[in-house]
Amino acid sequence: MILQTREVPPRVRYTLEQAGVHPLLAQLLAARGVRSADELDDTLARLLPPDAMHGASAAGRLLADAIAAGQSICVVADYDCDGATACAVALRGLALLGARPATLRYVVPDRAVHGYGLTPAIVDLALQSGARPGLLVTVDNGIASHAGVAHARRLGLAVLVTDHHLPAADLALPEADVIVNPNQPECSFPSKAIAGVGVMFYVLLATRAELRARGAFDAASQPRLDALLDLVALGTVADVVKLDANNRRLVAQGLKRIRSGRMQAGVAALFRAAGRDPARAAGFDFGFALGPRINAAGRLADMTLGIECLLTDDPARASELAAQLDAINRERRDVESGMREQAEALLARWWHGADPASVPPAVVLFDDGFHEGVVGIVAGRVKDRAHRPTFVFARGANGQLKGSGRSIPGFHLRDALDLVAKRHPDLLLRFGGHAMAAGCTLQDGGVPAFDAALQAVAAEWLDAATLQRTLRTDGPLALEWFNAETVALLDAQVWGQGFEAPVFCDEVQVLQQRLVGEKHMKLKLRHAGQERDAIWFSHDRPLPDRLRLAYRLGLDEWNGRQRVQMFIEAAPDAQP
Repeated sequence: MILQTREVPPRVRYTLEQAGVHPLLAQLLAARGVRSADELDDTLARLLPPDAMHGASAAGRLLADAIAAGQSICVVADYDCDGATACAVALRGLALLGARPATLRYVVPDRAVHGYGLTPAIVDLALQSGARPGLLVTVDNGIASHAGVAHARRLGLAVLVTDHHLPAADLALPEADVIVNPNQPECSFPSKAIAGVGVMFYVLLATRAELRARGAFDAASQPRLDALLDLVALGTVADVVKLDANNRRLVAQGLKRIRSGRMQAGVAALFRAAGRDPARAAGFDFGFALGPRINAAGRLADMTLGIECLLTDDPARASELAAQLDAINRERRDVESGMREQAEALLARWWHGADPASVPPAVVLFDDGFHEGVVGIVAGRVKDRAHRPTFVFARGANGQLKGSGRSIPGFHLRDALDLVAKRHPDLLLRFGGHAMAAGCTLQDGGVPAFDAALQAVAAEWLDAATLQRTLRTDGPLALEWFNAETVALLDAQVWGQGFEAPVFCDEVQVLQQRLVGEKHMKLKLRHAGQERDAIWFSHDRPLPDRLRLAYRLGLDEWNGRQRVQMFIEAAPDAQP
């Protein structure tokens, strides 16, 4: 583990301070690429305009026509939190824009039965599960659904694809009526990292603009789509997309609504189920409390539970569904824990002591006992442990092997799969994803060949420096900022993927250390001449008397009292 201090451009920091930004915050923001105070304006007026997204205006016309004609619209959802929130945003937004509730419905694939995206089977399900739709709208999927789109068009259905995933390597797109995806070749929309729920929100903005131009309402009486931003924020953070300036504005607006008590009944219920206070909502809550509870439905049960929780306006019904999602999430944690132990045992074939050089440049794991619904989570845990691109496979209901991968900086996972597919044309049945997360499907027995192929690509692309785990820190924290006011200042900001929360680094003396809960280390430290409380979760090895620590600053609450505490992230001198 190498601790690397972020560079802070002094002129930028000075400019931010002169604009009234808190000195510590100016340092942190400058180190993360913010260049002017204008970038910190998170008002809705600063959002990128919807007509900048290729296809959004055409999608607005298509949806406005469908609403005017009273046409039945079926939303094709996805089985993760981004897909669930995008589905809820689509249905709630279309209703706000004048679509009759009776004309709106959705279908969501079963992970084990239907596979991913708009497959022909999902098109057939949409036709069987209610009134014949005139328009299918995909959310968070569809850019690779050539067969499903073609099947729908043959049956006389119009198709609107809204997605954010990368198209196929040959850039061939499905023949939908309209495609809205910032990552399609024709689109110059600056925020390529927008989540699927964000894309759908932008389509609704374009639809409102089209309806306004048609005289359905004026600027003063138009529906307030910002009422959907709690869902947009939740899906954006839970999908771990890069928080560029536009995504940060979407998340900031959603958090402001939640903190002021303005949120969907299901979002409020999920906060209660997770034991979190909405008045102090942060991006952390979306990523580690609400998001996993919704995702658990798609992993182990039926994502309909998650979507219904986000759609209901009945607080009692929302609480009931949130309680079910919480129970499923507890089951998910149990399944994941068992799989993680199995994965650790498989990983031990290469792992010798604590020497990461003994692990090959990529890790591929499969066991017949693995559960398809949590392979992605386990891949992420193993990736964190080994600091290697990792794929974990499980056997699907049809006998094929479903794999989910997580990567490290410097190794574009989806591009690696594309190269594997080119070199071994018959190996991958399907694949797709992003730089840091991707998935693929193999025939039974295909894991050894995939393992060898991925290892070959990793050996070519990764060097010793890339395979060395590095944690970027913000350096020492000045004594004057070690207080509850600083915690409140940092908690009020939007942090996340690509805009990481502050991690400080200091030399400390260990005064006391004891194990709590069997696997967490509770510490009393001397830091900058002061005694500090600290905790290191999931670390049970003794620490030396003096060491360098990387830590987050937070509050420990106990019996109504709050104390500033260091939450340890890493220590190069400590045993792993």
